[in-house]
Amino acid sequence: MSDISNVSTVSGPSAGPPQASPNPLVGREVPSKRARVQAITSGKGGVGKTFLAANLAAALAKRGRRVLVLDADLGLANLDVVLNLFPKVTLHDVFTGKVQLEDAILHAPGGFSVLLAGSGLVEYSRLTPEVREQLLRIIETLAPRFDHILLDTGAGISDVVLYAVSLADDVIVLATPEPTSMTDAYATIKVLATQQRRHAIQLVVNQVGRIGEGRTIRGQLQLVVDKFVTPTLPEGSPAPALELIGEVPLDAGVREAVQQRRLLIELQPGSAPAQAIHAIAAKIAP
Repeated sequence: MSDISNVSTVSGPSAGPPQASPNPLVGREVPSKRARVQAITSGKGGVGKTFLAANLAAALAKRGRRVLVLDADLGLANLDVVLNLFPKVTLHDVFTGKVQLEDAILHAPGGFSVLLAGSGLVEYSRLTPEVREQLLRIIETLAPRFDHILLDTGAGISDVVLYAVSLADDVIVLATPEPTSMTDAYATIKVLATQQRRHAIQLVVNQVGRIGEGRTIRGQLQLVVDKFVTPTLPEGSPAPALELIGEVPLDAGVREAVQQRRLLIELQPGSAPAQAIHAIAAKIAP
């Protein structure tokens, strides 16, 4: 029986394609400080990682931050779909040397930059030395040029996902109140704590049915982490701590925004989910 099963669960959610702007990096002065790299990941697919990454990037941009979203779901990328972008070049072209890195960076709706990956590329479903080297090189090259780099990872605990997460300063685990999502979120947190020795993990709960449900879920996850993960760590290792940085309400407007391929914080800026995302951005970039 899974460890998480020992804790009760919570019940419980256009116009033509925009043209890419000129390369946002050309002619821009390079800041002296390095970007904060933040991975957005989850144990289960379909919980809203790409939706959160895109809208959080726009919210950070509205706070005056230079933001890049890197589509790190290399084999099943869909950031371009969410943003209604039609890229002529992708990370695949950068990896194969067909284009320079700067040529693959696009300006997205919402005032941030994106590096888009191709979809259905089986060769990127495994962590080869080439994939490892290319991801590291890209982040090291771009980190001095932005304030935030958000890694929109794949779901689960594959080698590619875990390596992308390992390159981040902070990890945001996204979950929903569904029992399967909570179980998979716990599995992800367990791996991050035991394999990557991460003791500070941020949590966002999406599709909450009521205010405070995110706090309840965070508490339940923390209980099983304390009971089953902390005792397995080497003596003297810090106990993993989950920090709830936001809960996003279940709202029909989210589905509408995704169907229209528009950012929620622009389509419905006054909605509860949009305001929740702005609150998360305020915590990340006070």
